[in-house]
Amino acid sequence: MRHIFGPLALLALASATPIRAQTSPPTTSASTAHAVDEVVVTATRPPAQTLLDRKVYTVTNDVMAASSSAAEILNNVPSVAVDVDGGITLRGDGNVTVLVDGKPSAQFSGAARGLSLLQFPASEIDRVEVLANPPAQFKAEGSGGVINIITKKTRKAGFSGSTQLTVGDKRRYVFGVDGSYNTDRLKLSGGIGLRQDAKERLTTSNRTVLDPTSNDLVQSQQNIDEHFRRLIPSVRGSVDYDLNDRQSVGASFSHRELTGARFFDQHDLSGPAMGPATSLSDRHSDGHEWSVDESEALHFDQKLWRPNETLSIALQRSVNRERERYAYQNTFAMPAAAPTFDDLHLSHDIVKTEFSADYDLPLAHEREVKFGYDFEGDQNAFDNTGDNIDPASGLPVANPLLTNHFRYRQQVNAAYGEYQTPLGAWRLQAGLRLEATHVSTLQITGDVPGGRSDVAAYPSLHLDRDVGDAGKLSASVTRRTTRPDPEALNPFVDYQDTHNLRAGNPDLRPQDTWSYQLGYSGTVISQTYSATAYYRTDRNSVTDVTTPISADVVLVTKANLPLTRSSGVEFSANGRINPKLSYGVSGDVFYSQIDAVSLGAAGLKSTTGVNLKASLDYRPTSADTAQISVSRSDKRLTPQGYVTALNLVNIGYRRQIRPDLAVTLTVSDLFDGQRYRRLVTTPQLRDDYLRHQIGRIAYVGFVYTFGAPKKAKAGFEYDQ
Repeated sequence: MRHIFGPLALLALASATPIRAQTSPPTTSASTAHAVDEVVVTATRPPAQTLLDRKVYTVTNDVMAASSSAAEILNNVPSVAVDVDGGITLRGDGNVTVLVDGKPSAQFSGAARGLSLLQFPASEIDRVEVLANPPAQFKAEGSGGVINIITKKTRKAGFSGSTQLTVGDKRRYVFGVDGSYNTDRLKLSGGIGLRQDAKERLTTSNRTVLDPTSNDLVQSQQNIDEHFRRLIPSVRGSVDYDLNDRQSVGASFSHRELTGARFFDQHDLSGPAMGPATSLSDRHSDGHEWSVDESEALHFDQKLWRPNETLSIALQRSVNRERERYAYQNTFAMPAAAPTFDDLHLSHDIVKTEFSADYDLPLAHEREVKFGYDFEGDQNAFDNTGDNIDPASGLPVANPLLTNHFRYRQQVNAAYGEYQTPLGAWRLQAGLRLEATHVSTLQITGDVPGGRSDVAAYPSLHLDRDVGDAGKLSASVTRRTTRPDPEALNPFVDYQDTHNLRAGNPDLRPQDTWSYQLGYSGTVISQTYSATAYYRTDRNSVTDVTTPISADVVLVTKANLPLTRSSGVEFSANGRINPKLSYGVSGDVFYSQIDAVSLGAAGLKSTTGVNLKASLDYRPTSADTAQISVSRSDKRLTPQGYVTALNLVNIGYRRQIRPDLAVTLTVSDLFDGQRYRRLVTTPQLRDDYLRHQIGRIAYVGFVYTFGAPKKAKAGFEYDQ
């Protein structure tokens, strides 16, 4: 706690300082003696906005919001892609920092992030901010940039809310109730939700290995049919209270739990490359998953002496806990052998604490100064145990190849400053962030300690200017970093999958990234469009390396790449074709280059591609909305091969039965296109891996709003 005494003292000083009252002279205009008719101005937020340091996308008009998750919503955002496991990339870079309302959370850290994105309800999201080159105010972690999920906050006076029930095939359903109560000083909001989900995944791996012991070619095949059924209850709430005209306090909490069954059937065979199979076995798993994401936050805001001068203090703690247990049965047809049984228990606890103090001082002539301090502390524990069942006694015997305990501690102290000012026709925002990082690790199994400490500066520069009546030209440059995930530092060789062993690398170094971009956005009549050129260099990026260690077993570990480069042009356009039909289209024409010579590659590897997204909204009447959206993620290069393209199509329809009641019909992944294919090609190994998520899901749902004045809402969301 010694890290936060300084900012807390600043808070106490701000709270205790006498506040000078500001008064305004009485109005004497004769117009105040007459009644004035009330004028209500309504406006619709544009689907996309380009600001000085970010792009903002409104997602409440996506028809399938009632049934989908954050993963599906983010997959519709330009330049963002989310795969079937919740893995997220921005401009093809998977090192993305995901924030919720501007704050980090344990649920979106490390290996837990993908599952959390698949759990987070899309109905809670109001808009998404994409910061490919974030300013100094944001932490430097994440070479790909920052994606900030802004949740819904009702500010209408009085009591209001909504309830929804959506039912899908295979006993899927989504139920939720959200409400808020607002007065001049008090704002309360909260919600509860319950979601049941079911998924099936088919995985096939065809592998040819040059056996390092016999120097013979060996072929093997692995087929896995995997099923999940999960129940996800959630609850959240927040309170904000204005103590007076200058001080406000607030608190919030959220709790989301997952529990469910997971089982699979695995079939393995192998043999000489040009001969019949010599090994044939099956593995059946019965498992149970449980995880919880929870967070608690406090904040205090103080208006100081000058107009709009503010001091904001925030403290947040978030936790992600996961427990999994599996029982396996192994049968052997060739060579024939008695069946065996074993168990596996996986556990992790990720605890993140963050404290921040931010000072904002707007000055005359559109100038502004910001200063701040951030502290982030991580305490992670990973505990895995496994055993084999003794065939004679029926008792479990500990398996040292599966049992390990790993600890990770990280502290990041950061200070930043930003200055914004007009510069002729331009607007300039310059910032500098200093981060001091200390990491310590301990592989308890074997007593293997590790760690590192470093201090680095991360500058940022943003420029923009108006061009004509509706155009804007912008440019930016930032330096970013990506620290290795905790589990990537664990040197223990994991034998969970006997054919695909995994191990971390305690010698991994943080990635260093410089990112540059130049963009233009404009509006012509009712059409808005933008184009952004970007270039990025990465040193010491972390990648997977697959190495054969026997005829049908490979080891996957981590390594730093000396250099990678990427560049491209993003583009987007949206508007109305006619009064009833509107469109949105976006894409990314990219080029990437990898220096993998140190990993055994023959030389530099490069590729080009095009990512595309498009949607059409058709509103034949004021009560009806139909939508179709299409996305394509093109082939991506890896140091030892590539990942093939992915195509998705979603459709939806919404009928506003009355102002407070709507019905939705949706089908996600209409053509069952969620097929992730990865090829690894080296002189010793060729591995063709295909994972097919059975993704076509149909939902029918009802949304009822109550309390505040009703407003027809045309939004769809898709579940995948």
